[in-house]
Amino acid sequence: MDLKGTPVENEYRMPAEWEPHSCCWMGWPERPDNWRNNGVHGQRVFATVASAISRFEPVTVCASAAQWENACNLLPKHIRVVEMSINDSWFRDTGPTVSYCFLSVEFKCLSSEIPQQMQNMQCQVLQGLIGPSIAGVLLSSYIEVNMVIKEDRQFILEDIGSVVKLEGVDEGCYKDWNLDLLVARKILAIEKLPRFPQSMILEGGSIHVDGEGTCLATEECLLNKNRNPHLSKEQIENELKAYLGVRKIIWLPRGLLGDEDTNGHIDNMCCFVKPGVVLLSWTDDLSDEQYERSFEALSILENTSDASGRKIQVIKLHVPGPLYMTDEEAAGIVQDGKAKPRPSGTRLAASYVNFYIANGAIITPQFGDKKWDEEAIRVLSLAFPNHEVVGIEGAREIVLAGGNIHCITQQQPTGPE
Repeated sequence: MDLKGTPVENEYRMPAEWEPHSCCWMGWPERPDNWRNNGVHGQRVFATVASAISRFEPVTVCASAAQWENACNLLPKHIRVVEMSINDSWFRDTGPTVSYCFLSVEFKCLSSEIPQQMQNMQCQVLQGLIGPSIAGVLLSSYIEVNMVIKEDRQFILEDIGSVVKLEGVDEGCYKDWNLDLLVARKILAIEKLPRFPQSMILEGGSIHVDGEGTCLATEECLLNKNRNPHLSKEQIENELKAYLGVRKIIWLPRGLLGDEDTNGHIDNMCCFVKPGVVLLSWTDDLSDEQYERSFEALSILENTSDASGRKIQVIKLHVPGPLYMTDEEAAGIVQDGKAKPRPSGTRLAASYVNFYIANGAIITPQFGDKKWDEEAIRVLSLAFPNHEVVGIEGAREIVLAGGNIHCITQQQPTGPE
């Protein structure tokens, strides 16, 4: 059922990720052109992540028919496994981003597995609310209703007069994303959520809110011409305010170095710890290209305030490495032209900011870089004193495919009491 008006007009808002969850949603990796050695290594790490989260909140994993039995065998019996057709497992962007406190929003996503030139026609991603009053915000899919495909493979978006030419995987990750188009809608159906229609392109990994009116985002991502070329920066801000319930957007210029799949999602660069306090991906190495990105973000954050007028406090969280894909790792990925090439020597977009906040826990990646792995646990333990920090060994397998723990998880909030 579609609801009328915007979430804000109906007194809905998107909560912070540390607010209570009813469960967590995840996908299941399998495609051999993105997950090395037919996904077997990635599947083990996904199972480890799901098991860790399940200590603190229920977990549902969505796996294809071909992988359903395998997922059931690798996952603990108390984790629910749902059969669902998917192109890949980036549920932060294609799965449910469920919010509470009246708010439920489903956004069309530009996930890392979807060609970025096709962002105005792709999947819906849930940003929603679960609770006594529940709804999902559905951004209508141009691919279903407003698109004309011409013989020259150009796509005309009739409602905004834009023309987008399909160029394979030059800017995105996969040629085919048809299954992901329905993921969020299926989850809405499973959860029996109504929804607010919307047409803006927005992925769960491209925003981070504090639950009190402030949103973090990067210009590199949300202002990229491959998302909403018909909208100005001011118009994008107005949409975020109307559908997330925020009053102020803090714009960082760029995301993490190497995060090309998503054009620099904020969730690899910076996130809220609590209102007025953020974690920022950082490096002390002035010769590292990441330093310039981190320093410009720091300069902005230290000279701004949130929606409530609080000066932003920045906690630096040093990145690992730098890390690069090895010859052996690249050799295990099928390079058949159906997905983005991942050659040996590629710098990995590895960041400890890409963690999941569970009920009473922080589930954070560990990359095999002993110094910075241990430092991340220390910093996160101080930043979240009331949470147990759980490090996931082997998270390198996820970043090899283009994301990390926050990218593969999606919280479903409990809702207001």
